[in-house]
Order: sequence, then C-alpha cells, then structure tokens
Amino acid sequence: MKFFFITALFLCLPVGAAAQAPVLVAKGNAVDGLSPIALLYGEGSSMFATSGPAADRTAAVLAAPASLPRMSPELALQTYQGRSVLQAAALISYSANTRISAQLPDTSQYGEFELERHYSAPHTLEFKAVNFTGDGFVKSNIITRLLQSEVDHVQKDDTSLTAMTPANYKFSFKGTSQLDGRIVHVYQLKPRKKRVGLFKGRLYLDVYTGSLVRAEGSAVKSPSFFIKKIEFVQDYTDIGSFTLPMHIHSEASTRLVGRTIVDIYHSDYRPVGNATMATQITRF
Repeated sequence: MKFFFITALFLCLPVGAAAQAPVLVAKGNAVDGLSPIALLYGEGSSMFATSGPAADRTAAVLAAPASLPRMSPELALQTYQGRSVLQAAALISYSANTRISAQLPDTSQYGEFELERHYSAPHTLEFKAVNFTGDGFVKSNIITRLLQSEVDHVQKDDTSLTAMTPANYKFSFKGTSQLDGRIVHVYQLKPRKKRVGLFKGRLYLDVYTGSLVRAEGSAVKSPSFFIKKIEFVQDYTDIGSFTLPMHIHSEASTRLVGRTIVDIYHSDYRPVGNATMATQITRF
C-alpha cells in the first residue's frame, strides 16, 4: 500500500505568502487518500486506482469466519501484499467524511476543517468544504497546502516509488502483539533507499486476515529544508472487502514555526467495488 500523507502534510508548512482557497477538485493518475509518508495514503500497492465493469459496481461484504486459523508471519505478509493488489483493481469509487485538525503548539494556533471526500477511479478526487473553525493562518498555510500536496501527488502518479513493497523496503518480523483488541504480527520496515516519501518504522498486520492495522515511523528524508523531522502513526479499518485509512497522526519539527501536529480522521466510508474482484479479496 502506498503512503502519501506525511510528505504531503509537511510540504504544507508555511514558507511564504499564505495559500489561497482550498483545492476542492483533483484529477490525476492515482489516488491514495491521505496516506503515510508520500507515501504510503501505499499503502503495498495503490488502494484506489483501477475500475471494473459498471455492472459489477457493488461492494462485497467481507464475511470472515470467527474460526479463522492464525496465519504465520510469512503468510500474513504475503496475504497483505496480495490483497493490496486486488484492492487496487476492485475499488471503483468511495465517499467519506474527512476532518483535519492542525495545531502549532509554539504559537498556540489551531484550525479544524471538515470536508466531504469523493473518489472515482482512476483519476478523480474531489473535496467539498463543510465547515472550518480556528485560525486563518493554519487554514491557509497548513490544511489548504496539505490538500494541494495531495492533488500534486495524484497528478504525478509516482506511487510505485513509495509503496510498501519489497522493491522499496526490507521486512523483518519482530513478534506478535495486541493492538486495540486485535492480535497482530509486527514487522520492522527498513527502506532500501533514502528517498523522499519512504519511512523507517513498523507495520502491523492482523494475524487472522493479513489486513493492515497500523503503520508508524519517521521519514528517512525531509521533503524540505524547513522540515527537520517527521513522525507519524496511521491506523486502518476494514470496510467490507476493503482496508482504508481511518486516522493519521503526525508531528513535525520545523525551522519556522516550531512543532506542527496534524490529525486526519476519515469516517462514514461508502465504497463501491467490482463485486467479482472484491470477492476474490475475501478469498485471498
């Protein structure tokens, strides 16, 4: 899965004049949502990319038996990577509610933006502003720039360079643990190159389904001279046959405004998928 949220987030930091009105429509060659570093939104391969026959545009429900056997670490990782590829082909569109909060602790500035998010494969991502509260500086220089960065990422279509795949990372199993009531396999990720959009950290996969539960770590290369350090935690949830970002928490140390903290929450996902391919995901 590709991760795009962190680099996008902190290319947003103020470096000059305030940005103008938020970008509400994006058209490009791939969509990751607000994924981890430039990342991941790659989360393996693109989660939001290609489409299937119009007649099959219905999301299949993931009916995982309670008696599923526990997967080995190797099988869980293989399943995760395979499901990512299938999801990229099966997800046709989705709508969701997005809430972005950003704060600058050193200056006591804060802003929160609520938006409606609409995606249609393979090239269209739209935002509709619902409500903003807080400091205008945060809106213009943090949140608006974050949205613009995501638009740029979609248009560049360079997700293969930041996807969580063996081509970009070395995976090392570190043990089994519990995370929010789920038993997970934990893997250490080490990027093969020091490239903007890649991170070093950990990946958490459900031991029964191979679904991605969490990715966390720090960027291995700053996207800007003004950013000294970026750390993030990104949680996922299963919606029917699909695994989608639910919450992204990130913190950056900057040279201009000090510490920047951003939280992105996605809720009320309404995915539409190719029913045949979605069923293959559940059987993978």
